Amino acid sequence: MLRFIYVILLNCWRGFYILPTMRYKANRPARYTLQERYDYAKWVLHHMQRTGKVTTKAYGLENLPKKNGYVMYSNHQGKYDALGIVDMHERPCSIVMDEARSHVMLTAQFLDLLESKRLVLDDMRQGLKIMKEITREIKEDHKNFLIFPEGGYTDNHNMVCEFKGGSFKCAQKAAAPIVPVAIINSWKVFGAKGLGAVETEVHFLPPLYYEEYKDMNTNEIAATVQKRIQQAVLDNLKGKDLEDLQRQLAERGDN
Repeated sequence: MLRFIYVILLNCWRGFYILPTMRYKANRPARYTLQERYDYAKWVLHHMQRTGKVTTKAYGLENLPKKNGYVMYSNHQGKYDALGIVDMHERPCSIVMDEARSHVMLTAQFLDLLESKRLVLDDMRQGLKIMKEITREIKEDHKNFLIFPEGGYTDNHNMVCEFKGGSFKCAQKAAAPIVPVAIINSWKVFGAKGLGAVETEVHFLPPLYYEEYKDMNTNEIAATVQKRIQQAVLDNLKGKDLEDLQRQLAERGDN
């Protein structure tokens, strides 16, 4: 949280025009295309990254489907996760986020700018309504979405926790490509002590197309995507970070 406070304080003067501008553009979708609003969100993000000494590297961009209308599913580590993925993803994507965490200053403006969805985790009726909206927008509007199927994060760091099968219903019903996304060391941005430089990684893995998963139920899809992401994290971690993850997995009983 120290870095988060530091970034906010050093950009307070920018906030006087950035926040109103984000709200202005978000409220006028007929005037500003989603791509224009997405690009502005990335511009704001780049200021935050420079101030906070944060860099993110992307791998596997060639794996992203050529056509829009896909869903990215990522492991979840902290507040920077969606920002790091958006930074590395050129085409607009809307974020599906826990409603309880979505009203923090700047986060709320980001979500609205990207036409994101707020999900009330303990409200099944609201959740079904949101999933229907996402399914329709994928099929009819060819929108891309980013979902964190763990449903939240604690102190898991680079360990991938259980994915919830219900998160995959929208992709399944839309027969959309599913893109597993593995993020590495994203937790360090706002979770590590100190204000030293931090580097995170975003790995876009080969997608699962409908033909590959059409005979699976959502729990099987979730398990498949979770396994691929955890393996990608293991394959790309080094040094103490890898040792820490291996220890966590051993304590959990994973091979």
